[in-house]
Amino acid sequence: MSSEQTPAAPETEASRPRRVTYAAALCALEGLALVTGGVWMLVLGLTGAPDDRQQAVTGGVTLIVLALLPLLAARGLLSLRGWSRGPAVITQVMALPVAYTLLQADSMAIPAGIALMAMAVTALVLLVNRETTRALGIRGPGRTPE
Repeated sequence: MSSEQTPAAPETEASRPRRVTYAAALCALEGLALVTGGVWMLVLGLTGAPDDRQQAVTGGVTLIVLALLPLLAARGLLSLRGWSRGPAVITQVMALPVAYTLLQADSMAIPAGIALMAMAVTALVLLVNRETTRALGIRGPGRTPE
C-alpha cells in the first residue's frame, strides 16, 4: 500500500495546540458545573421541600441537558473537530449574561460571577485565536485550504 492510500493519522495530543486543550478544559469545567448544579437542584426537588417541586425538577433536568453542549464541545476540541468551536463559542457567549447577572447580586454570587466572566472571556480568546482556528481546520470565508 503506498503512502497516498494510507489514511491520514488522527491528530495526536502532541500535535494539538495548548490553546485548544485549555479551551477544551474550560468547556469541560463549565459542563461539569452545569451537571453538578442540575443534579443538586434535582435532588433537592425530589427529596427536599422546595417551593415548587415541579419547577425544581424541571430546572435540574434543564441544567443537565444544557451541560451536554459544553461537554460535547470539549470532547470535539480535544479531538480537533472543526464543528466543536461553534458550540464552544455559543457556551461562552451564553455564560456572559449569566456572569453579569451574578455580578449584580448582593450576595456570595459575586465571586462566582467574577470566576464565570473570567472563564468565558478566556475561553473566547482561546477559541478565536489563529492557532486554534488553524488546528481545527476552520477557514475564513473565501479562503482556500493551505
